[in-house]
Amino acid sequence: METIIKLTEVNKIYRTKEIETQALDNVNVEIEKGCFVSIMGPSGCGKSTLLNLLGGLDKATCGEIIIDGENIVSFSDKKLTRYRAKEIGFIFQFYNLIPNLTACENIEILNDIVDENIDGKEILAQVGLAQHVNKFPSELSGGEQQRVSIARAIAKKPKMLLCDEPTGALDSNTGKIIIELLIDLCERENTTVIIVTHNAEFAKVANKVIHIKNGQVEYIDENDNYAATKGIMD
Repeated sequence: METIIKLTEVNKIYRTKEIETQALDNVNVEIEKGCFVSIMGPSGCGKSTLLNLLGGLDKATCGEIIIDGENIVSFSDKKLTRYRAKEIGFIFQFYNLIPNLTACENIEILNDIVDENIDGKEILAQVGLAQHVNKFPSELSGGEQQRVSIARAIAKKPKMLLCDEPTGALDSNTGKIIIELLIDLCERENTTVIIVTHNAEFAKVANKVIHIKNGQVEYIDENDNYAATKGIMD
C-alpha cells in the first residue's frame, strides 16, 4: 500500500525556565494510506503528543513528519491552520459540540471553512442519526453525541482521521458501536484512521498497533490479514 505518513527521527521537547521534558524521542514510523492504526501505551508516554504532531496542533522540535509528500514540520502557522482545516478530521474523548446548535448545524458549520457544500442531514444518515438531525446535544445520549462528532470529522472527507480516546467516555457496548463505525469508515472511504487509546478492543481490529513507552516506539504489531478482523466485535 501507498505510504501516506512517514516520521523520521521526530523529537518533541517541552521547555520551561527550570524543566526540560522530552515527550517524544527519535520516533520513526511509517503508515500506509487507508490503514487503521492504534497507538497504545501507558499514560504520559507520548501518545497524545504524537497525535497532536500528526494533526498540526503542535510542532516537532526536530525531525521530519511527511504527510502525503509534504513535511508539515516546516509549515508556517498559516499553512498549518489550512492543513488542519482541509486535511484532518479530529475526534476527541469529549465531543466538543456547540450546545446551542442542532446536530445538523454542528456539521454544517464546517461550510464556513470548506470549499464543497456539506449536507448535514446526509452525513448524519451515514452514522445512523438521520432521525436526530434537529436535536440539540443535550437531547442526545453520549454515544449519539460521539457519532455527531464523527460525522462532523468525516464531513470534509479528510485524508486522516485522528482520534484521541474516542470511546473513553462511553460504556462498553456503545464503545463497540463507535469502533465498528470507524472500521467501516476506514474500509469504505479508504481513510487513514489513527486512534490513541487504552481500549484493547482497538488493538484487535487495527492493521497496525504502535506501542509507545517513555516517548519512544517500543515495538509495532502488524496485522497483515486485516480481513480476518471483520466481525471480531460481534
